Amino acid sequence: MHVEGERVANVADHPAFREGARSLARLFDFAAAPENRDVMTFPSPEGGAPVWRCWQIPRSHADLRAKRIAAEKWAELTFGLMGRTPDHVANFFAGYAAKPQLFGRFSENLLAFYRHARDTHAYLSYAIVPPQIDRAKPAHKQAEPSLYAGVVKETDAGIFLSGGQQLATAAIYADYVQVSCIHPLQPGDENYAINVAIPTDAPGLRLYARRPFALRTSGAEDYPLTSRFDEADCFVVLEDCFVPWERVFVCRDLEACRDQWWKTPAHLYGNHQAQARYAVKLRFLLGLAKRMNEATGNDAMPPVVVEMGELAAYASIVEHMLHSQETAATLDEDGVLWPSRTALYAVMALQSKINPRMIDIVRELTGAAMITLPSSTRDFDHPEAARDIERFFRSASTPARERIALMRLAWDFIGTEFGSRHQQYEKFYGGAPFLVKTNLFRHYDFSRASALVDRALRLPAVRP
Repeated sequence: MHVEGERVANVADHPAFREGARSLARLFDFAAAPENRDVMTFPSPEGGAPVWRCWQIPRSHADLRAKRIAAEKWAELTFGLMGRTPDHVANFFAGYAAKPQLFGRFSENLLAFYRHARDTHAYLSYAIVPPQIDRAKPAHKQAEPSLYAGVVKETDAGIFLSGGQQLATAAIYADYVQVSCIHPLQPGDENYAINVAIPTDAPGLRLYARRPFALRTSGAEDYPLTSRFDEADCFVVLEDCFVPWERVFVCRDLEACRDQWWKTPAHLYGNHQAQARYAVKLRFLLGLAKRMNEATGNDAMPPVVVEMGELAAYASIVEHMLHSQETAATLDEDGVLWPSRTALYAVMALQSKINPRMIDIVRELTGAAMITLPSSTRDFDHPEAARDIERFFRSASTPARERIALMRLAWDFIGTEFGSRHQQYEKFYGGAPFLVKTNLFRHYDFSRASALVDRALRLPAVRP
């Protein structure tokens, strides 16, 4: 693991990452607390020990609802600001394990790893998108054969991988990195058609984190979110990285590499969790806007009420579409419950437009309030500055310290590097918007819609 020219040996101690590690540790503690066991865990089918709810393969609508509630509980601990908590990739593997036959000769490997990760509470991240080097060319026609992560050697014991892959958010905290490819692959790309699980300390695996935002903060009082919830997006480099066969689930199989996302419920389960997290995040945003309006005394003004109503409409769309994924879920022939594709992909297709619109509304509501603030809470340490701050930075209902803390919280959510990263994240976390819309196009019932038009065209003529 490298950051700013330094090789990091222990992320839990490093100032760039330790608060993120502590935030994640609180999730483990919360799930392990006896009072949360029924919500956060279910009995392992092998042995009955409690395991995280995110690993559950839902067999009923109640099961899927229970998974959503568990996802919301964890998301509330981070205010929806950590998108790659341990329940995200776990849900993908639950989806794979629901349809192991798709993995052919590797199906037993997949099931064995799923059970191992489930029963040991393993934390998985993933890198499933090739680097942006030359997207005009397929993987096998890149300038070098190992620019994209792929197989460079095969032995009786396993395979060796080389190349780069992105975007392994939170991989520095994870036990394993799943390396696969969700982008379309072409004939000739077989070496890149893989799905493997690699321990994050494996020889030949290197992680390069983007610039840690927490290093640039002056502390939790001035940057309450950046300092705690920066989850470190990472680029993965593999150099002759050995993966034993038991950790290989797809190898040089274009069809299986493609179908693992769409012919299992993996993509649906993972994004059902992501939408639960996003609904919590929007609830937090509305709470911020409400508290800021109250602090400035304009909460009941008609223009503000209208803007807040629009915010509430967007947040409600996300929340109720999340519930629709459950109520419109369907059981397949194997007794596996699939969340509604149209409900999921509809809200994901709108997310790239909803999110920036909501941020803009909050900016309009706050005006200059988030940027006309003292430089630091340390300014209160100087008597003259403290007198001025207490006098001029209060509101009619809120003392200066409380109002400044609220506005700093909002600025950290919206205006800082951390906030900007989140806006980019929400636009692309589910893939490029056009790809998400294509998914919805594939699954929407156009035949039913077209039938209405055909029936209208067959209406009998109306006599004058």
